[in-house]
Amino acid sequence: MQLIKPDRVILVTGACGQIGTELVRALRERYGRPCVIATDIFPERTSFFEDGLYMFLDVMDGSAIRKIICERGVTHIYHLAAILSANGEQNPKDAWEINMNGLLNILEAAKNNHVQQIFWPSSIAVFGPASTKNYCPQDALPDPATVYGISKLAGEYWCRYYHDQYGLDVRSLRYPGLISHSAKAGGGTTDYAVEIFHKAISDGTYECFLRENTNLPMMYMKDAVRAAIELMEASLEKVSKVNSYNVAGMSFTPLELASEINTYVNNFKITYKPDHRQRIADGWPYFIDDRQARADWGWMPQYNMFTMTRDMMAKLRKNR
Repeated sequence: MQLIKPDRVILVTGACGQIGTELVRALRERYGRPCVIATDIFPERTSFFEDGLYMFLDVMDGSAIRKIICERGVTHIYHLAAILSANGEQNPKDAWEINMNGLLNILEAAKNNHVQQIFWPSSIAVFGPASTKNYCPQDALPDPATVYGISKLAGEYWCRYYHDQYGLDVRSLRYPGLISHSAKAGGGTTDYAVEIFHKAISDGTYECFLRENTNLPMMYMKDAVRAAIELMEASLEKVSKVNSYNVAGMSFTPLELASEINTYVNNFKITYKPDHRQRIADGWPYFIDDRQARADWGWMPQYNMFTMTRDMMAKLRKNR
């Protein structure tokens, strides 16, 4: 993406997470380093954000959010702070509080302080056992079976409410499992697809917490970041879904991914020991139908399992 004229000040919450570490870099490349404020609840992470401003921000603190928006003249927000599916099941009440009230604090602060746009990631976790499994459509029956999925479905409705009642321009994507070389797994059910690469390089073996034939939708982080930016830059008349868009990249099983990794790591071995995350995965779709996003604003993934694996192996070996 080419650098364009800075006409916005962007606030990113949860910037130290799996999406945030790559999204912040992409936003700074696109809009300029001074225009992007990275925030999270951790001490300063210079290894991630040494090229620009990083600030402490707890999204449960509404007054702190308002203060940054007002003092920094924030015009756009990418709200990423959340507790993911598997971690959320360990502490359901905490996950609900952070995922739900954090979003409401952002929406309320944006409404009252002239923020132009908000991006908020939803998830395929809004679907569940009663949802369509094969090529799950945009308007499929939601049936979340985790507190993470429940919070994401409720969040979609809150985003639509703030759009309808207050005219707030909130845009959202239902992400599948995300795979990144920049950040380690963050407590999601699809995180085996991140862990497996690190273990393949370091140990040559991996014990997977899902069954070998568990087919799930995935997306490479480069595509996920690009999708968010493209949706935010789409003209308003092209955005027909104010709750959240299905987006898809690829679908595969642990066995299929392990087989592809074996072409880069000789004698790589994978074993399987399904745990509580298997129940969550069993409720999710195998494939996602994202034709609405493709038709509305031209979404198109650039990575499949083969090109993603090649890039992951190259990046991780270079980093080591």
